[in-house]
Parts: sequence; structure tokens; C-alpha cells
Amino acid sequence: VIVLDNGDTIHGTYPVVKSEGEVLIPILNRMGFDAWTAHWDFAYGPDHLVKFAEKLNYPLLAINCYYEDSEELVFDPYKIVKRDGVKMGLIGIANTIVDKTMPDRFSEGIYLTLGNEELPKYIEELRVENNVDLIVVLSHLGYPQEVKLAKQVDGIDVLVSGHTHNRLYEPSEVNDTIIIQSGCHGSFIGRLDLDVDQGKIRGYNHELVEIDESVTPDREVQKMVNEVLEPHEDMLGEVVGETKLGLARDKVMETRMDNLLLKALIDASGAEMAFSNGWRYGSPVPPGKITVRDLWNIIPTNPPVSVCEITGRELWNMMEENLGNTFARDPYNQMGGYVKRCYGVNVYFKIENADGLRIQEFFVGDERLDKDKTYKASFVTTQGIPARYGKNRKDLNINAIKALKGYISKNSPVKPEIEGTIIPI
Repeated sequence: VIVLDNGDTIHGTYPVVKSEGEVLIPILNRMGFDAWTAHWDFAYGPDHLVKFAEKLNYPLLAINCYYEDSEELVFDPYKIVKRDGVKMGLIGIANTIVDKTMPDRFSEGIYLTLGNEELPKYIEELRVENNVDLIVVLSHLGYPQEVKLAKQVDGIDVLVSGHTHNRLYEPSEVNDTIIIQSGCHGSFIGRLDLDVDQGKIRGYNHELVEIDESVTPDREVQKMVNEVLEPHEDMLGEVVGETKLGLARDKVMETRMDNLLLKALIDASGAEMAFSNGWRYGSPVPPGKITVRDLWNIIPTNPPVSVCEITGRELWNMMEENLGNTFARDPYNQMGGYVKRCYGVNVYFKIENADGLRIQEFFVGDERLDKDKTYKASFVTTQGIPARYGKNRKDLNINAIKALKGYISKNSPVKPEIEGTIIPI
């Protein structure tokens, strides 16, 4: 048995973010992992991630993460394990967008590649010099990118896919590579049983195991988790209001969860529009009570609410750029998560058009966008409105969680609808 963690591990909830992942170290070391790779784990800076990884009893693997000054690898490229007589090479690929679309802090002093050019070298090194039987690639590039990677690179036996939060109930088979991905938020575990004979996979069985009430927690691990959560329970359990509709980040174009956040930004800033990144994280909130815990799950970085003055031309170009990154024909050029979230505008576009030509209509309120007009926009993080767009950018004296609390308390029960802010035609 080998157990792999595909990253986005030390972020996403209040206790983890406040401790920069430190509260997880004893729990992770108890889990029996063999290796992991990273994406949001870079959020506290590469130096922090290096030190954090050194405290674990299993390695962080990444063939595509380099120091800028020396061009040496930041992490080990692979690990060799032998189980039941089968020698396996585990190769890690971190998410390449860390230094491209994420906040600057994620990539201070480092840069990342796709890993596609490096991968054949490490496969050959493992097979020829180390005589491994199987090559297992642990990748956080995203499912479309990993399908292309498997087509291009020979010799991958199993590819454990991440980033795009796909639930693959059946593995994909590409160029003799078995590809699996197992959802998100710890809701599933992907189990792949291999029938190996003389160093070759003769057959396999895959199961996407749902983590529900029927799964009995390990008593010691549950105790450790409870000890982490207990000091924050009163604060996180505070009820701030109610929602009539379920809140989730479950759609590419627009979601109720993000519309709630964007309405709160407009309410806090007085802007006429709001933007945030098309994040995939954030556990769903069912209809009913909304707690402070839910708010931290919606936006665990709790950034300041920011505003800027931005021209209509900049708005058009910013959204064209984002649509190009999201729907690029070449999977290797796809960057980020879902389409950028926006409120106060309506964008009509053609997915199939070439870069720079996707947007067909753009409205602000009830009026067509005026490219020469300057608008006031609110946003959170440079993923909402990148630093190259807008002027007179400033952070307000209010953070996202406080803005959400204020908006919900004034408007409870909230009922954020899908309003057609981004519409493919």
C-alpha cells in the first residue's frame, strides 16, 4: 500500500491558516502518507513550505519548482518505495500557476515550470538507473493538463491527478497511463488496486470511496483533530444569519457562494461592481444557519476589501484575459480555477473564439460598457483585479470576513441567486 496526498493540504480553514499549517503536523505524520505535492501550500511563502515539509515524516516532491538564484530544485523530484515486491518510483509535480496567477508571496525567490520537459529524464533515471517496476506521478497541474501530459510522455503507469476537483468514478486510460482523481475537501478517497506481475500492470480495480458517516474515525487521530478545533469552537460556531439557498462553488461561470461574497464587497465599499477569483475551494453551506466557520471556509485568507478606479477598456481586457486563461485550447495554457467572479456586470462570450475575441457584449448595470469611462470597482486580492489593471488602488479598513458578517446580518435570510453575470452564447 502507498498513500499519497495531492496538495492544497495546509490551507482552507481557520485553525490551519492561523497557524500557517503548524497544527496539522502531528496529524499528518500519523496518517501514513508516502509523499505529497503542493499548490495552496505555498501561501505562506516558499521558505515556510520548505521548513514545514522538513517537519513531516514523508517528502514533498516537485520536479518543476526551482530557486531563482541557483536554478536548483527546491524539493526532491522523486522517492523510491518497495511494497509487496514491487519497486515504484513516485514523482511529484507541483502546480505551475503558483508563480503566474497566485499572489506574489507564494513564489518569492522561486519559479515553476510545467514539468513536462523534466519528466522524461526522471522516468528514465528511475527505470534505467534504479530499476523501478512502476512509475507513479503525483501531479497538481489539473486534469486537462495531465491528460495532455500522459499523451506526450511515455512510461507513466499511474497518474494521480489533482487541482481541478474532478470526481473520476472510472479511471481514464491515456497512452497506457491510468489516471485517477478523487474530488475535493476530503469527501472521497481514491483507491486503486493494481495486479502486478513481473513489473507490469496486468489489471486493476478502482473505487472512489465516499467519506460519509459510515466511516469510523481513528480514535487517536480524532482526538488530535478535536484538540486543534476546541479552542476556536465558540468563535467559529457563532451564527451570523441564515441562507435560504445552498451555497457552493460548483459551477464554472457563476455560483451563489461567490455572489454572496461579491454583494458583501459592494455593500462594504460602495462600488458599482465587484470581482474575485474563480476559486474552487470552500466547503458547501446547506440552507439554514450561516456560522463564522462557514465564512472562513468561503474566504480563508480573509483579505482586505480593496477598491480601484478602472476604465471600461481595462475591464474588457481583464475579462478577455481571464476567459483566455480559463478556456485556452491548449490545456497547458489554462491557468487558475473557474471564470473570474464578478457582480454588477454582465458579460456575454463565445467559448470557442480565439483569444481576445471571446466577449460579444459587456454591460455595467443596464448600460453597455463604455470603454472610455472610469468605473469604481471593489475586489479581494490581486486575483480579483490584477495589479496591472486600474489606478488609485487601495485597501479599505475592513476585511472580507467582516464585510460578509455585516452584509448577512443586515440581509438575513440571504438568498443569492444565479443572475447571469457570465453567459456563454
